[in-house]
Amino acid sequence: MQANNIFIYIKSVLENMPKDWLNLTTHRLDIYNEKLAKTEFVVEFENLYKTNISDTSALSKLPTAYDYIRLGHPLSSVLEWTMANLNGLNSKNVISFSSQTMPILAVLRTNLLASKQTRILYLDSLPESLDIEILKSVYDYNFEVKKVTDLNQVEIFNGSTILISEHNSIITNTLHPNIDFYVNTFEDLGSVLLISGALNTSYVSDIQHVRRRETIAMTPANCLLALNAFTTQSPITLESRTTDVNKANVVSTINTITGTNGQALVASSGLSIQYAIMMGLVQHAQEYHKGKAVKFIVPPNCYGGTNDQARRVAACLDNVSIVDLPVDGDNDMVQSVETVLTQIANEDAVPYIIAEIPTNPRVEVPDLTKLKVALSKERHTAIGNSAIAPVFILDQTFCPNVQFLGEGKMLSTVQTIAYVSGSKFPSGGKCTAGYCVANSKAEYLINAIDKHLSVCDNEATDLQYEILAQQMPSMNTRITKAYKNTRDFVNYIEVTLPEAKINFVTEALAAQEFTPSVFSLNLPTKGTTEAEREAYKRALNLKLINLMITKIPDESKYCVSYGQLKGCYWTIPATSTQGTTKESDKDYIIRASLSPDLDLKRHKAIFKEFVEHI
Repeated sequence: MQANNIFIYIKSVLENMPKDWLNLTTHRLDIYNEKLAKTEFVVEFENLYKTNISDTSALSKLPTAYDYIRLGHPLSSVLEWTMANLNGLNSKNVISFSSQTMPILAVLRTNLLASKQTRILYLDSLPESLDIEILKSVYDYNFEVKKVTDLNQVEIFNGSTILISEHNSIITNTLHPNIDFYVNTFEDLGSVLLISGALNTSYVSDIQHVRRRETIAMTPANCLLALNAFTTQSPITLESRTTDVNKANVVSTINTITGTNGQALVASSGLSIQYAIMMGLVQHAQEYHKGKAVKFIVPPNCYGGTNDQARRVAACLDNVSIVDLPVDGDNDMVQSVETVLTQIANEDAVPYIIAEIPTNPRVEVPDLTKLKVALSKERHTAIGNSAIAPVFILDQTFCPNVQFLGEGKMLSTVQTIAYVSGSKFPSGGKCTAGYCVANSKAEYLINAIDKHLSVCDNEATDLQYEILAQQMPSMNTRITKAYKNTRDFVNYIEVTLPEAKINFVTEALAAQEFTPSVFSLNLPTKGTTEAEREAYKRALNLKLINLMITKIPDESKYCVSYGQLKGCYWTIPATSTQGTTKESDKDYIIRASLSPDLDLKRHKAIFKEFVEHI
C-alpha cells in the first residue's frame, strides 16, 4: 500500500515540479541552512506527502536542499527519499551519485582511515571502470572482491560488505543482515547507495563528504529519468544525444580557447577533474620518483573545495603531504613559490603546486614574468643533485579566456596543467562540468589523469557535453561583456563609497586579457576593538546583500557562483566557498559576480541607497 501511495504521489510531484528543480545549478543561500542540508527539504517534503499536497506553489516553497547541485539538489533528494521509503530506510541513508564507482571508493576511504577490512560482492559484473589494481596500489585501499549468485549464501564478515548490482529501474532491495552497503548502478545515470544497519549510520557524513568533494550527485536530468521510469513502471530510457559530436566539438573549442593542441579532459565538475589530476600525479610520482615524498603546495585561503580535497588526499597516503602557499594580502605569490620550492628541493621531494589566477576571493594576479622565472629555476637537493622540477596546476576558473599554455605564452615553458570549473563561464551556469588541458611540457601527464578520471567514473555526462558544446563558443564574448559591466560597477562604487576597499583587476591587467567579472568588497567598519569592527563589517555585508536581493529579486541572488548568463550573484566566501578553510584564513568580505546581461543602472541606484543609510 505504501509503495503504491508513493508511486501516485511521485507521479504528481513530477508533473508539478518547479522548473528550477531541473535547470538551476546554484540555489539561494538566504533560505539555506547548511547544517541541515537535505534534512530540512526532506522533512518538509515528507509533510507534503502525508497531506497529499503536490502543487507547484507548495513545492516551490520547500527549503533549499543544497546550495549547489554538485552536492545534491531537490530531484536527488526526492529520488533518495523514494528509494529509502521503498526499502524501509531513513532517507539520509540513501545517497545518489553521478558515478558508478565513487560510492564504493567512499566506503573504501572511510575504512582505510579506520583500518577496517572491506569485502566487495557483485551479482552480475563489476563497473567497467573499477580498476582493482590501481585502487590498491595508488589509493592504498584494502579489500577483497568476490562474485556471488545466491545472497542467502553470504556469510558474516569481519568488516564491511558492499554488494554491487546492476538495474534498469528503481527497485526494492532485499536487505541481508550480512550486507552493509548496496550499490545499485544504473547505466549512464550513475548509482544509488543504500546504507543498511544502525551501526553503519556513522558512514553517512563521510560518504556525503566524498560526494561533496571528489564527485557529484546524480544530475537533475538523470534523477528525473530514473523517477519517470519509476512512475511509469518501465525500464529507464536514455535520451538520444549526439555525444560523440558534442564531445569532439567541446575538446576542439577548449583547444582553441587555450591555444593548445593536446587532449582535453572533461569531468562532471571542477573538483572531479581536480581529483583526477591529483591522483594521476600521485601515480606518476609513484612510478617515476619511487620512494620520494609528494608535496601538494596549496594556498591556505583558496577555494574551500580545493583546500579540503587536497588535504583529504594527503590524509589517505603516507607519502603525500600539504605545504601552505601564502598568496593574498601582504603575501606575494612569486616569493612564496620561490621559498617553498627551495625548501622542497632541499628535501628531494616531488613538488605539485595548485594555485588560482586571479586569486580567490581577493582577485589578485601575480607578476607572471617573475612567476615563470620562479617556476623554471633549476634547483638542487641538499646533496647537490638536480631537484625534481615542479608541475604547476593552474585553476583559471576566473580567467578561462587567458591563454597561459600555448606556444610562446607565459607558461608555455613550465610544466603546467590548467583546469576550469565549467559551471562558471564555460556553461554560463547551466551545468557543473569542468575540464583540464596541459601544455606541451606536461602533456605526458594527461594519460595518467585520464586513467583516474575513468577509475572514478567522473567523466562529464552526455547532457553536460551537449550544454558545453552549445555555450562554449560564445564564452569569450560573454566574458568581455560581463567585465565591462563589472568595471562600470566597480568605478561607481569607488566614487560612491571611497572608504571601501575593492579587490579587482587593474586596467593594466585587463589590457592583458585578465578580465574577470567578479570583485571582492571590503566594506568600511567601525568599533573600538577588532572584534567590534569585525562584527560590524559582517552585519554590514548582510545588510547590503539583503538589500540587493530584496530590491532586485529578478536579478540579484545570494548564491555561490560566477559566469552566469544573467543577473548579479552575491556571496561571502568565508561562509560558502571557503566553508572548510581554517577559520583564521577565511575572508569575511563580499564577493559579487556580474553577468553580461543585467540592469546595471538599477544596481547602482540600490547601492547608492545602501550608502545613504550606513
